[in-house]
Amino acid sequence: MSLNEWAASQGIAYVIARRQYAAGTLPVPAYRLGRLIMVGEPMAAARLDAKQVVVYACVSSADQEPDLDRQVARVVTWATGQSLSVGRVVTEVGSALSGHRKKFLALLRDPAVLTIVVERRDRFARFGAGYVEAVLAAQGRPLLVVDPAEVDDDLVGGVTEILTSLCARLYGRRAAANRVRRAVETVTGATS
Repeated sequence: MSLNEWAASQGIAYVIARRQYAAGTLPVPAYRLGRLIMVGEPMAAARLDAKQVVVYACVSSADQEPDLDRQVARVVTWATGQSLSVGRVVTEVGSALSGHRKKFLALLRDPAVLTIVVERRDRFARFGAGYVEAVLAAQGRPLLVVDPAEVDDDLVGGVTEILTSLCARLYGRRAAANRVRRAVETVTGATS
């Protein structure tokens, strides 16, 4: 479990638990997994070995960086619940609309990475996600998605991709996803 969850279960503030970890006085074993502090003994498979499970978390801009830790915690918790031993956590700040995410491209190139776990499909690609998954599957390297609750209707998905592309050109990449979401909500009459 993460240090934040452990602190809540013990009834102490996260800040105090973090200070104890930094001072080396935490009463339980703890270790770093990327930017996340995990409580407990590291799993044997968590060491970097030839076939590893990697958690990938990404946010679009620097002002969303606090969400990165929460995303990592959710994905690592899910992977542990699925009996996957997470070997590495990779975090990145960069838009999924551009192909300029060096850390994600390095994961795709690394044959030692057996499984990549992401929170949602749009964390790794806005367009062509199916192609990336197909290539990885052909190599025997599955891409696991924690929250598959996405728009399943092909027509709605296609229109959303087109709107995202057009909005990215008109308004800039950062605002494109929000404009598409609002446009889809307006058309469908749904609110979130």
